[in-house]
Amino acid sequence: MLAILVFVLLSGFTVASAAPAPDCSLVPGWQQQGPSRSYDADNLFEYMDGNAEGYLVYQFVNMHGVTCQCGDDILLIDVSEMADPELAYGIFGANRDVRQPPEKIGMAGQVLPRRATFAKDKFYVEIGASPDKNHSAALRAFVSALDKRIEGQTSPPEAIGWFPKKDLVSDSVRMVPESVLGLRLLKRGYVGQYDFGKAFLVSETTPEAASQTIAKLKERIGQTTPARVGDEAFTGTDKYLFGVCVFRKGRVVAGVANLKPGRDGIAEATGFASQIP
Repeated sequence: MLAILVFVLLSGFTVASAAPAPDCSLVPGWQQQGPSRSYDADNLFEYMDGNAEGYLVYQFVNMHGVTCQCGDDILLIDVSEMADPELAYGIFGANRDVRQPPEKIGMAGQVLPRRATFAKDKFYVEIGASPDKNHSAALRAFVSALDKRIEGQTSPPEAIGWFPKKDLVSDSVRMVPESVLGLRLLKRGYVGQYDFGKAFLVSETTPEAASQTIAKLKERIGQTTPARVGDEAFTGTDKYLFGVCVFRKGRVVAGVANLKPGRDGIAEATGFASQIP
């Protein structure tokens, strides 16, 4: 009995962790053309050619895809699994059309005339359409069906809401999978664009680890001045980041950079810190 229970639990885990395979029959009138696609991190380059790295950097796990046809219209549907919802949200943000606003599909989505994408839980869905015409009705129908089929997180990462709204460029906060602000020691986090410069946020595993990151940033920048923001903070000037104010609040390292001349980084950082739980 125990062996059966373990098998069932493991089987359930495997099913839950795999990317749900898309199905052309989700929308009436569409039929599958050719075999289904399946890729993992080792062979994704065979399908994505030179763009595979753009998926692997978001800790790509696997992809399931299918080609659907209705008359002369063709849809290429791919569902990719990332390591966690934050990374799925991140790859959506990296690939969406920034000229158009996102929609509330899953955590975030976008339906354009020839392309639809959305992120839900740890899955990233993308659908490309041909020939060159407006396919938005079919795209939206498949997006709606796939959204219902995928279970899990539907709210954006919590950290998105910590960025102050004042002076924030609309829809500019994005998840960065590595080297936040171009610095390797800031491994993974978020960046938002403001009228005065940029704001960034990185969550470390513990307050002690965050304090070590602060110390490394001080060493990286050189001459710094202590500031009273959060649990510890400093201001300084960097060759590439210009004026900065960096602080730690618990296990979060955050701050502002690329400050315009005359802008009070401490005031901006203090407002930012007040938003972080």
